[in-house]
Amino acid sequence: MNTPTLGIIGGGQLGSLIADAAKKIDIKTVILSDDPNAPGKHFAAKFIFGKYDDDTTINNFINKVDLVTYEFENIPFTILKKINEKKKVLPKPEINQLIQHRETEKKFLNDNNITTTKYVTIKNEKDLRENVDLLPGLLKTTTLGYDGKGQYKLNTVDDITNEIDFTKEYILEKLIHLKKEISVVITRYDQNSYEIYDPIENIHKDQILKYSTIPSDISDDIRIKSIGWAKLIAERLDYIGTLCVEFFIDADDNLYSNEIAPRVHNSGHLTMNSHNISQFENHVRAVCGLEKIKTKKLYDAKMINLIGDDITLYRNKTLKDNEFFYDYLKTEIKNKRKMGHITIIQK
Repeated sequence: MNTPTLGIIGGGQLGSLIADAAKKIDIKTVILSDDPNAPGKHFAAKFIFGKYDDDTTINNFINKVDLVTYEFENIPFTILKKINEKKKVLPKPEINQLIQHRETEKKFLNDNNITTTKYVTIKNEKDLRENVDLLPGLLKTTTLGYDGKGQYKLNTVDDITNEIDFTKEYILEKLIHLKKEISVVITRYDQNSYEIYDPIENIHKDQILKYSTIPSDISDDIRIKSIGWAKLIAERLDYIGTLCVEFFIDADDNLYSNEIAPRVHNSGHLTMNSHNISQFENHVRAVCGLEKIKTKKLYDAKMINLIGDDITLYRNKTLKDNEFFYDYLKTEIKNKRKMGHITIIQK
């Protein structure tokens, strides 16, 4: 059987790391990006620049690949559906459509008896003022928004400002007494066929992930429940590939599902050094229909995201033998932008 050529939509850090993992197992990749300077051009066998809604660009991309995956979930469903009519897209476009909208995502979770924080849809300022019982809360746009974008923390009604653009739709989530955040990264190959990484503990700074650690400091009950929910989500979605489920744990050790990321995830970067098979390699293996290899943790590990100018400290730094530095090779250093990461393993 000939190995397939894998198309990747998006040439950012995740697309780059998928392409790099694919290369190590002799899978050729073609990256499509709407950014001519996307770092993915350094990692893929072929790089195509063009707009995602341009038919000529899409057809050029489709003709060069056997199947398609993606690095981010905000690609319009119509585009993924169009590609899927000619070349299989994994995860399925319908999954992306469901998870792109925070209300449908939370309804899916609740319909499967997975607990989320209390929330309500907000369409205008009147809706917001009628739901003060959910304050303090976090107001989030129902679509788009990541790393804190499109989010407003509201402690009281006095925090409702003109900055909030009510031409957009939001959900208001009640804030909990947060004890910690964890994520479960899981790769589903087929029905009841998985590779699952232990829960990863995450610390955010300015609403951007800063540190991830494996193993996480959680109870056995939380560990079992979070993994069980992640498996249930992957199964109900009939998911193929790697996904991540983010969780909150409150002061009373209650578990809440926060978000589903239908892709490889920043918190799973440490698996590149902590495990024999990374989240990226598992994703490539699953979507390409390759052999599933038993995934084992080799080392405890901590990942540090290098944000903005942090990257300059590491570009010429001498590393210890248990430190692994990854530069995403982005052309411009921007404030609050992930530029690279470093993983420290415990030998």
